Amino acid sequence: MRLPFLFVLLTVMIDAMGIGLVLPIMPELIVEVQGGTLASAAIWGGVLSTTFAAMQFVFGPILGNLSDAYGRRVVLLVSLFVMALDYVVMALAGSIWLLVLGRLVGGITAATHATAAAFMADVSKPKDKAANFGLLGAAFGVGFVLGPVIGGLLSEYGTRAPFWAAAGLSTLAFAIGVFVMPETVTDKTRRTFSLRRANPVNSLRAIASLPGIRPMLWVYFLYSVSIYVYPAIWAYFTTERFGWSPQMIGLSLGVYGIGMAAVQGGLIRPATRYFGERRTIIFGMGFEIVSFIILGFLTNGFIALMLIPITAIGAIVTPALQAMTSRATPDSQQGELQGVLTSLHAMSMVISPLVMTSVFAQFARPDAVLYLPGAPFLLAMLLMVVGFVLFFRSPKVMT
Repeated sequence: MRLPFLFVLLTVMIDAMGIGLVLPIMPELIVEVQGGTLASAAIWGGVLSTTFAAMQFVFGPILGNLSDAYGRRVVLLVSLFVMALDYVVMALAGSIWLLVLGRLVGGITAATHATAAAFMADVSKPKDKAANFGLLGAAFGVGFVLGPVIGGLLSEYGTRAPFWAAAGLSTLAFAIGVFVMPETVTDKTRRTFSLRRANPVNSLRAIASLPGIRPMLWVYFLYSVSIYVYPAIWAYFTTERFGWSPQMIGLSLGVYGIGMAAVQGGLIRPATRYFGERRTIIFGMGFEIVSFIILGFLTNGFIALMLIPITAIGAIVTPALQAMTSRATPDSQQGELQGVLTSLHAMSMVISPLVMTSVFAQFARPDAVLYLPGAPFLLAMLLMVVGFVLFFRSPKVMT
C-alpha cells in the first residue's frame, strides 16, 4: 500500500500546484480579457472562484457517494483526466465567459482532495487519522509552495503559460495513477449509489444526523469561510497595499505553503498526541483570530512576508476537525462524509470570494470613505470568533 499512499499524496500536491500556478496571474489575466481596473478585476475574480465553488458544492456529495459505490480509483482518475482538459480550455480562453466555463468544469472535477481523504480514511487506523489527514494537508502545502513560485516565474512567458503547466501536471498524475492506484472500497464497505442521497442537502442531513457531528460541521463551515480570505483577496490585497508584482505574490504564497506543510506534516501528530484534537483546534482557531487582526491593519510588506509562515500555524485546525468527524462516521459513509466536507468547503468558497472581494473593492477604492484594504481580514476574524465560540461550547462527545 506504500506506492498508492505516496501516489495519493503526490496527486494532492500536483492538484495544489495546479491551483497555485494560476493565482499570481489572475488579476493580470482578468484585466487582459475583460479590461477595467484592479478593483473590477477583483470582482470578476470572486465570480470565477464562486463559479468553481458552486460546482463543488453540487457535485462534491455526488462524487463522494459515487466513490462509496464504485470506488476511489475510478473517481480519482476520471477527475484528474477531465481536470487536465479543463486547464487546456483555460489556456485558450479569449473571453471572460470562457474562463467562467472553465471554472464550471473545473469545479465539477475538483474532487481529488475529497477522494484522497476518503482513501486515507479507508487505510488508516482511528488513532492515525489526524496524522494522515495532516500528511494530505502537508502535501497540499508543498504543492502550494511550488505552484505559486513556478506560476510567478512562468508569468514572464505570458498569462497562459501557467495553465499549460497545470494541464501537464494533471496529465502526469493521471498517467501515474493508472499504474499504481488500487481500489480500497470492498464489498463489505461498498454502499449502493442513490441519487436522492447524493443531493447535497440530503447528504448533509444524513451526516449531520450522526451523534456529535452537527456542531463540528458548523465549525468546519465557519472556519472555511474565514480561512478562504487568503486565496480570495491575497493577490489583490498585496498588489494594492504593498505594490507587489506577480513574482512577489507567488513567492509569498510559496512561503505560506512551506509553513502549512511544516504544520500539517510535522506539528499535527505531536499536537494531537499531547493536547488532544479538541485543544489543538482551539489553539489553531485562536491563532488565526490574532493573525487576521494583524493583517487587517498591516501596511509594511516586509513584515507581511515575515508574518506569513507564522499565520500558517492555524492550518493545524483542518486535519484535527477531519479526524474528529471521520472517527464518528461509519466506514461505509467515509466517502459521503468527505463529499459533505467538500460541499461545505465549496459553499464557503461560494460565499467568501464574493463577500471578501466586495469588501476589498469598497475599502480599496480611491474615493473610499475609509481606505482599508485589509478590511476583509477583519471580517474573517469576526467569523472565526463565532466558530471559536461555537466549538468551545459544543459537547465533548467526540474528544
